[in-house]
Amino acid sequence: MVRTPKVALIGRTNVGKSSLFNRMVEEQKSLVSSVAGTTRDRFEADCIWRAEVMRLVDTGGLNVDRADEIEKNIVEQATIAIEESDLIFFVVDMMVGPTADDREIAKLLFAKKKPVIVLGNKADTVTLRARVDGDDWRSWPLPRPVPVSAKQGTGVGDVLDIAREKLLEIGMPPQPVSNVATMRVAVLGEPNVGKSTLLNSLLGTRRFITADMAHTTREPNDAPFEHNEKNYLFIDTAGIRKQSSIKNSGAHLELQGVERTLKILERTDVALFVLDVKQGITAQDKHLAGILADAGVSVVIVANKWDLVEQKTPTMITEVERYMRSLLPHLKYAPIVFVSALSGQRTKTLFDCIDKAFQARFIHLPDAEMKTFISRVIMKHKPSRGKGVKHPKILSFNQIATNPPTFLLKVNLSRKDSLADSYLRFVENVLREEYTFEGTPIRIRIAATRKSHTTYGG
Repeated sequence: MVRTPKVALIGRTNVGKSSLFNRMVEEQKSLVSSVAGTTRDRFEADCIWRAEVMRLVDTGGLNVDRADEIEKNIVEQATIAIEESDLIFFVVDMMVGPTADDREIAKLLFAKKKPVIVLGNKADTVTLRARVDGDDWRSWPLPRPVPVSAKQGTGVGDVLDIAREKLLEIGMPPQPVSNVATMRVAVLGEPNVGKSTLLNSLLGTRRFITADMAHTTREPNDAPFEHNEKNYLFIDTAGIRKQSSIKNSGAHLELQGVERTLKILERTDVALFVLDVKQGITAQDKHLAGILADAGVSVVIVANKWDLVEQKTPTMITEVERYMRSLLPHLKYAPIVFVSALSGQRTKTLFDCIDKAFQARFIHLPDAEMKTFISRVIMKHKPSRGKGVKHPKILSFNQIATNPPTFLLKVNLSRKDSLADSYLRFVENVLREEYTFEGTPIRIRIAATRKSHTTYGG
C-alpha cells in the first residue's frame, strides 16, 4: 500500500503549533495551552484536504532549556519527527518576528535539505500579515513566511494547497481519503430485496444467510473487507417496514432490528440503498429514501434483480432510471446501478461508486474559490425573493464543514426565508455541475443579517 506522506510542525515553544495542528485536522487531538512546552510527545493525526490525506505530526518546542531529562526528550522527539517527515511546517510568530531561536532552527532545517514551508502564525490582522514582506525576514536561509491565523483559520487552506504541490514535486503525493480510511458501508432496503445476497456477491463468499422469506437478517451485522488495497466495513441490516406492517409473531424482534438499523446510520459513510427493480418503487422505499436524505449519508441506489426483468429494450435502463428519479427526489444526487446480486452481474462496479461517494464527502473548497463561484452563480441567476417584501442580496458563500460538505450562505436581510428555496436548489445544482459531489448530499445553511457588508448580487 502506498504510504501517506508525513508533515511535521516544527518551531520554538508557544508559537501556536498545536493550535495550527488542531485547525488543520479539524479536531482537538493536541492539548492547546499558553504555557510554554505543553506538547512533550509527538502527536499524529490525518489532515484531510480536498479529499486527500496527509499525516500531520505535532511536536514540542525546539528551544526549551535542556536542563532536565524531560526537556531533552522533547527535543529528541521533535528531531525524530524532522527525520521521519517528508515536508516540514516551520511555525514562527508574526507578532514578535524572527527570534534568535527561530534563526537557529532555520539553520538546522536548511542543513537537513528537506522541503520547508515557513508558517507565520498569529497573523490575525492585515498589519501583521503584511510583516512577511518586512526586512526582518531577509537575512534568513529559508523562504519568507506564509501568513496564517490558527485562531481565525485564515490562510490555512492556502498553506495546505502549497503543501500538496510540494508533496507532488517530491513524489510523495497526498493519498485519496478512500485509500486511507475504512469506509463504513451499510446495506439498506425493504425486506427480501436481496441485501444479504448482494453482500455475499461483493465479498465473494457466502458470509450472510440468505433465503426467500423476509427478515432473514434480524440485526445489523459487520463484515470487514479489503478490495484493491482499500478497507471497507460492510453492514448488513434488517429490512425496514412501517410499524403498522409488522403483525407476525416475530414482530418484537423485527422492531428491535429496525431500531438498530436506524441507529447504524449514525456511523455510516455510504449507504447502498437496495431496490427490487422488478417490484418497482414502494411507499416504504420513498419513506426510507427520506430517512437516508435526512441522515446526511452518501448513497448509491442499487437496482437489484435486473436479470429477472423480461423483454428488455435498449432504452429500458434510461426509462427505469427516469421513473426512479421521479419517485425518489430526495436522492437526486445518488447514482443508480443496475445489478443482479444472485448472478453477480455488475456488483463489482459498486466498489468504484462507493469510493467516489466517500471521497466526495471530504471535498473542501477554499474561501477564495467560493467567492468567485458565487459571483458566477449570481451572473447566471440573481437571488430570488422568498418571504418578506425586500429583495435579498448575497453577502458571502463559504464552505464551513465536510463529511458531508456544508456551506453557509449569508444574506443581507434578517429573515432566513427571505431567499427562495428554489434559489438554494439552483446554487446546489451549479455546485454539482462544477464539482464532483456524486453520491453525496450537500447542505446549504442560511445566515441572515442586517449588518453592512459587500454584496454579490441583488
